[in-house]
Amino acid sequence: MKFEEAKDAANWCLNCKLKPCSTKGCPMRTNIPEFISEIKKENLKEAFNILQENNIFSYVCGIVCPQEEQCEGSCIRGIKQTSTKIGALEKFVNRWAKENNIEAEILKKEKNGKKVAIVGSGPAGLECAVELLKVGFEVDIIEKDSKSGGILTYGIPDFRLPKEIVQTIVDKIIKLGANIKNNMELGRDINLKDLQEKYDAIFLGIGAETPSMYKVSEEKLDTIYDSDTFLRAYNNKEFIKDLGKVAVIGGGNVAMDSARAAIRMGAKEVKILYRRDRAHMPAREIELEEAIYDGVKFKELIRVISANVENKKMVSLNCIKTEIVDGKAKDIEGTEFIDEADTLVFAIGLKPNKEILEKQGLELNEWGMIKIDENGRTNLDKVYAGGDDTESKSTVCRALAAGKRAALGIIDKYC
Repeated sequence: MKFEEAKDAANWCLNCKLKPCSTKGCPMRTNIPEFISEIKKENLKEAFNILQENNIFSYVCGIVCPQEEQCEGSCIRGIKQTSTKIGALEKFVNRWAKENNIEAEILKKEKNGKKVAIVGSGPAGLECAVELLKVGFEVDIIEKDSKSGGILTYGIPDFRLPKEIVQTIVDKIIKLGANIKNNMELGRDINLKDLQEKYDAIFLGIGAETPSMYKVSEEKLDTIYDSDTFLRAYNNKEFIKDLGKVAVIGGGNVAMDSARAAIRMGAKEVKILYRRDRAHMPAREIELEEAIYDGVKFKELIRVISANVENKKMVSLNCIKTEIVDGKAKDIEGTEFIDEADTLVFAIGLKPNKEILEKQGLELNEWGMIKIDENGRTNLDKVYAGGDDTESKSTVCRALAAGKRAALGIIDKYC
């Protein structure tokens, strides 16, 4: 988007007094009409400051968030016409600031003598740290991986989210005063009981790491992957060799990312097999379109039953056609067929590690998520949580909002 295009897009905004785009659509409650008004005035620096003051992850949100469902989905213009291009404008302002070396100042109060441990350096944990650091808390971030960022680093590929954007934000948080301790895992190197003795509060933002998969073969095959393992290999530049023909099961953004990563890792052919139709697909339309543009084939209304194996290698998949009945995918009797595939990737969701959470004494809900109240508090004293470990299908922006909400709960209790 060029500057004149941005001005035209900004002028489309009605500057509504009720601001449903912010109050209803945006989990982070970004001051959307305010930053767009500054674009109209050609004051891009102030527009950038408004975005950053509320959310230092604004650039990330402008790139990966489903604006069509969130802010743009609540735009008054969208009722009878097209919505204001809020996501594109947010991305434009942040890119302009990056290209012009503009940095927003983050105001920070004096230390208040309180110390918080944050377990997990994904969006929820990092945002929680930001809000606490601003008001004077000392913050230690404990991360199991060698790099910080969680899903932003290991999950979302660089062709969708450049890693230098993530690292810039991590560097800002370190500059704010965060102490990041990498290669330390909950349940292995640390436990909540010890943290409760050392810190005034603890925030858990460990995400979901247990893949949802089902058995397709009685034999153990090394060409069947979960999406987390597959995308980590890509993001760590540890490309998987000889993928051959790849089939990805799933219809969400992670399935699109896995398929596009497979293309870049040298797969001969990549297809997405989805048991429902395109209308019921959870992935953003733009993500599917970009996957198809990259060469990925999209096959809807198909369910994978099992794998066919020859010489301990997968050679094809037994599939069946499906139909949508009352919003659910149902098998169509007598429509079984065989589809060629050498590698299979499950991209049908991740769940929190129930075993680790229960061993820490955390109360879980019926879906295996950490049970929290409106302030992010768990059943354990001093312990808060938020993000993918407390809600399913959480977006980056929703995870950020969860981290911010918990931080405000901690601030309210200790300040």
